[in-house]
Amino acid sequence: MEIQQFLDHLSSDTPTPGGGCASALAGALSASLIMMVAGLSSKKGQSENKEMRGIKKRARVIRQKLYRAIGEDAQSFDAVMKAFRLPKDKEKERLYRSRRIQKAYQMATVTPQKVCELSVQLLEFSKLLLKKGNQNAFSDTGVAAYLANAALEGGMLNIRINLGAIKGELFKKGKERLIRRLLQKRDRLIGEIQEEIKSY
Repeated sequence: MEIQQFLDHLSSDTPTPGGGCASALAGALSASLIMMVAGLSSKKGQSENKEMRGIKKRARVIRQKLYRAIGEDAQSFDAVMKAFRLPKDKEKERLYRSRRIQKAYQMATVTPQKVCELSVQLLEFSKLLLKKGNQNAFSDTGVAAYLANAALEGGMLNIRINLGAIKGELFKKGKERLIRRLLQKRDRLIGEIQEEIKSY
């Protein structure tokens, strides 16, 4: 949909699109800026050309995945709501409903996890472009980094929210380990990015 349409939907009193969709969009915007800066940086020399073309190509793939994640996140939330609307009058129905709710909550962690993992890749590209990219687009690269970090933070929040409703301890522990790994990598990257921006 058009940007204005999306903003109108986002600001309405319907539950979707919501924060998860906005996080995915922030990541897609970051990927777009990285593509732009990589394109502007590919005129330096032959070796730089190859590297920058590679970044632009990979950022395009990431942008496509994040764009799809906008709709996927809304669908995941709708699936949770659909599970809650299942009948619960009989014991058999209650058990089935409970299983469907748990499965829906687990599936609702998939898209935000994807957003987080892709955002870490965008932070890696941002760090490289701050050092080796076109310096006339330095601020654009910085914005790309901050948008990627916002997307990652939003994804993390959505994972945690859903984990709070999940009863399976094995599933929860696996996701928590993943979150810790991603945050450690993010903290290192954002620290290096901040240093690069301060020294500009």
